[in-house]
Amino acid sequence: MESASKDTVTRLLVECRKGQRNAVERILPLLYDDLRRIAKAQLRRERPGHTLSPTSLVHEAYLRLIHENEQNWEHRLHFLSLAAQVIRRVLVDHARARATDKRSGKLVQPEHPTTIAFDDRGFELLALHEALEKLAGLDERQSHVVELRFFAGLSVEETAKLLATSQATVKRDWEMARAFLYRELTPS
Repeated sequence: MESASKDTVTRLLVECRKGQRNAVERILPLLYDDLRRIAKAQLRRERPGHTLSPTSLVHEAYLRLIHENEQNWEHRLHFLSLAAQVIRRVLVDHARARATDKRSGKLVQPEHPTTIAFDDRGFELLALHEALEKLAGLDERQSHVVELRFFAGLSVEETAKLLATSQATVKRDWEMARAFLYRELTPS
């Protein structure tokens, strides 16, 4: 993104904080490519033939972002990190709805065992969500690092900047969080 666009996004985010509603509507076109990149990355980790497209996922997340949050976005990275969290919640809600048998209200057992991967292999989103919730209870910063690195696709440098910490701390938290999640999600 060009510097002028970054300045425009920052200005619009400030206007949002001041309650200017039309500023929210002007943000989506400026960040749409970034949001689609995040959505595509998260959908690649989903089962083949997922019923949500990157476009529908971005639009659902955007609607939730502008209606659920107080719109206290500080800058582009802050907005994108919150968007990644909302995209993940949309996918979790979708997975929960899919897992619920509409006739009996009972949960259906997943077809595949739960696995964890930080590459292109699939994993069970609900199990990952629960493991991340558990990690957040133990170490909230490590949980944020996973959300930013894995779900938002931010670099170590961007994550460190957003969390106001060093790159070494982000790298250490990333490795510890990956080890924790692997232990939680690997069948015994």
